[in-house]
Amino acid sequence: MHPGALCLLDLRIQAFKKSALPTPSRKDETMYRSPSPLSEQARAPIAASLNERLSDGLDLHSQIKVAHWNIKGPQFASLHPLFETFAVSLAGHNDAIAERAVTLGARAYGTTRHVAKTSRIPEYQQETVKDLDHVKLLADRFDLYLAGLRESRKLVEQHQDTDTVDLLTGAITEFEKHTWFLRATLGE
Repeated sequence: MHPGALCLLDLRIQAFKKSALPTPSRKDETMYRSPSPLSEQARAPIAASLNERLSDGLDLHSQIKVAHWNIKGPQFASLHPLFETFAVSLAGHNDAIAERAVTLGARAYGTTRHVAKTSRIPEYQQETVKDLDHVKLLADRFDLYLAGLRESRKLVEQHQDTDTVDLLTGAITEFEKHTWFLRATLGE
């Protein structure tokens, strides 16, 4: 490549970086019109909380898939499809949570980079292969995910948003069952 072309490419990259818009913080988040009867003052913190759960959920989904792909051991045949069931379940809840945030007039933030910066779920130990080690790692992460869902539901209840309470309760109920499966597998 011609040296002048590299210089031009570098200038274009710098111009692009300068023109890129930063992701708005919660303080300057624009709320859009919503069919919800809730006030904007109620919708904004609910949507922010939903985006936190979306971040956790997207991170957890990728971790479940890592376990699904890499599991080895005597319980492989039963756990491999179970982990896929968990991933499919969580993908549905993630989509519903994101769409609820948007329905409330906010944006849904779900890029990999955003999730990496904001998820409260700890990094998954990707070198893990033993079946019960994966079960333990996922059970611990499901507990954290559930704690976040309950935290969000408490906030939503304070704003009397029964529709979002129902959505979160559905996710909580399903992931309590998933966590029970994992803990029972561990004999806990």
